Amino acid sequence: MESDRFKPGRAFREALETSRLSAWLDWLSDAERLTRLAHHGDLPRWLQALDALPCPQVDRVDLKRPAVTVDGTVSAADQATLEASLRALRPWRKGPYSLFGVELDTEWRSDWKWDRVAPGLDSLDGRIVLDIGCGSGYHLWRMLGAGARAALGIDPTALFGLQFAALRHFLPDLPAALLPIGLEELPPDLTGFDTVFSMGILYHRRSPLEHLELIRSLLRPGGQAVVETLVVEGDETQVLVPEGRYAKMRNVWFIPSAPLLARWLRRCGFVDVELLDVTVTTTREQRSTAWMTFDSLETFLDPANPSLTVEGYPAPRRAVFSCRSPSSKTKSSASSKKRNLSRKAF
Repeated sequence: MESDRFKPGRAFREALETSRLSAWLDWLSDAERLTRLAHHGDLPRWLQALDALPCPQVDRVDLKRPAVTVDGTVSAADQATLEASLRALRPWRKGPYSLFGVELDTEWRSDWKWDRVAPGLDSLDGRIVLDIGCGSGYHLWRMLGAGARAALGIDPTALFGLQFAALRHFLPDLPAALLPIGLEELPPDLTGFDTVFSMGILYHRRSPLEHLELIRSLLRPGGQAVVETLVVEGDETQVLVPEGRYAKMRNVWFIPSAPLLARWLRRCGFVDVELLDVTVTTTREQRSTAWMTFDSLETFLDPANPSLTVEGYPAPRRAVFSCRSPSSKTKSSASSKKRNLSRKAF
């Protein structure tokens, strides 16, 4: 059954069995929630690609390099079959990956984002982490490479789940799992993650403050949240609400300034709000490749003025914030919304 491909594996289950999240193991493994995949028209083709994946000997796994790497002994025929199967799962958006000599040059250089995020992380050693909107799961593997005890991703896009399944085919003993569901489908009382990541998600939410409050509810007291999102320049009153599309994307609702996002985080109950990075997205970081042949950032920008999108809005600029759920010793009132000030003086 196709949903079996998304059940958390033995290593992930064992990691959670002795954790504060152990009560949720059965829920996370409930295959009935995964039947949505059966209604996707491309599912038979994707499953055929997965079934065709060879089983070469794995000699080396490297989760710390820019390209998540799996290498080993592989015949020329198996390598050709592997590449054909992976190409059948295009477009690959988040990466890069290197699998038995097949280099997946994905649309995004997601390692660049990780390099901006990693310096502001609390140590992931022994932590159980959640990545909301994880795509193919590239950052899940990097989180394990940074020492995480277990990494769970959620993303409702069916293809991303199948791409993750292709990677897990070669890495079955690592404690990573991906569920093809949205954030609102998690149990309302699920809590206890050490670190929660929301990267490239906030601007797609009709209710961004509700999204931030959901993130906080998923954390244990004192747990860290990492929020990476589009921002505009301006003071703490500035927010862009696109009329129609933004950079050809339909579902962009609110793009705040960094100071305003800091205020939102504090109003939602986070403490220790800290801006880690602001970077303008370039066509070196996001671009069309042989593994993602559709339009990308270059065609989303005004050709006469690349500092603007084709709609005339400021070109993509992304910020990374770190913040924490209040610890049990932190005086915090959800009703009063009185929160600690940011270390960056927002």
